[in-house]
Amino acid sequence: MVDKDSKEYIVQTCKDQDIKFIRLWFTDILGLLKSFTITVEELAGALEEGMGFDGSSIEGFARIDESDMVAVPDPTTFVVIPWRPQEKGTARMFCDVCMPDGKPFAGDPRYVLKRNIKRAADLGYTFYVGPELEYFYFRSADNPEPLDQGGYFDLTPLDVATDLRRDTILILEDMGIGVEYSHHEAAPSQHEIDLRYTDALTMADSAMTYRLVVKEVALSHGVYATFMPKPIAGQNGSGMHVHQSLFSGKHNAFFDSNDPFHLSSIAKSYIAGLLHHAREITLVTNQWVNSYKRLVPGYEAPCYITWARRNRSDMVRVPEYKPGKEMATRIEYRSPDPACNPYLTFAVMLAAGLEGIEKNYPLPDPVEENVFKMTEEDRKERGISVLPGSLIEAIEAAEGSDLLRRCLGDHVFETLIANKKIEWDAYRTRVTDYELERYLPIL
Repeated sequence: MVDKDSKEYIVQTCKDQDIKFIRLWFTDILGLLKSFTITVEELAGALEEGMGFDGSSIEGFARIDESDMVAVPDPTTFVVIPWRPQEKGTARMFCDVCMPDGKPFAGDPRYVLKRNIKRAADLGYTFYVGPELEYFYFRSADNPEPLDQGGYFDLTPLDVATDLRRDTILILEDMGIGVEYSHHEAAPSQHEIDLRYTDALTMADSAMTYRLVVKEVALSHGVYATFMPKPIAGQNGSGMHVHQSLFSGKHNAFFDSNDPFHLSSIAKSYIAGLLHHAREITLVTNQWVNSYKRLVPGYEAPCYITWARRNRSDMVRVPEYKPGKEMATRIEYRSPDPACNPYLTFAVMLAAGLEGIEKNYPLPDPVEENVFKMTEEDRKERGISVLPGSLIEAIEAAEGSDLLRRCLGDHVFETLIANKKIEWDAYRTRVTDYELERYLPIL
């Protein structure tokens, strides 16, 4: 399954760097990282034939009567884990999950993204993304007390987490993950580290690694990091704004020097596809009950389905950091949150954009005004629709989506919806502290 040169290089690297353990990583449909560890003595066989495991307990994988699966390491993802001991060290590789006969497993999120990347490649495009993952530092998992009261771009002494971000960036770069910049975000103890633009599959692997590294570094400093979309009431939630573009060879297919927005017809149709299918794909980009505490008017998270250039209240924005520069031309999809499954999120955004290109969707006029300050009548008059306001609304929007089913495949589509219905049922029947505080004294 792996060419001879790659296998020999990895085995030799393990010998040279005293690597004893190799963690094999993959994700369930919710984007939670799964792992099991083999010793270096098993490495050559794993690279050649994969490693079998029981998939019956992995969310969204298989029933107990068809649970045998094989994790096939991707040699291009081999990297030493810097935070583990250097003597008898540990490396990791992401895996593709296959059936025992060698066929890709339909429920593997990495395979879902690969299928959609291939669809883009068949049309002549390479899909590039650059996510901005926000998160919070707290005193502990049991005590969501912020470490600071800093605000957007604040520096010391308010930003006491500078060293945490520094250590995180150094580890990411040691693992071959490019970082553009980092800063304090708008809410107290909220932070952001932006990864350097790259192809979607590499970025999905990097996003999974990023989330783990942020948490590992936080724990090493005696604090807790969370990617929960809305952990503090009354404050901005955490988003994962995703910059994206399509390239045809070395040419940016989104760029047109003669257009006032510097956007090609392909880019406009791609944006139109995102807008047209936004409600349907929100179950993937914002998959938790808590996600919809963030997507409300009055904060920075977009809840209205609009696009613009300078306006940060819109769901889709065309950044103007380097106006007229072909390589910098891209669009930014602002509604996803960092607790999503990045493989599925990148896949559904790409599928929606390609649908817009293939069907030549017309792009509505941009909305440069602050959408949050418009009246409901103004929004109706301009045909501005809204994203789902709760998990159940997102489920209902997704259930009837032919695009989403085609993108995810029957297995992931049906399993995800079933999982989210269970989550919604558990949530809607629970009596919360808010209800006890609000109603018990007066009813």
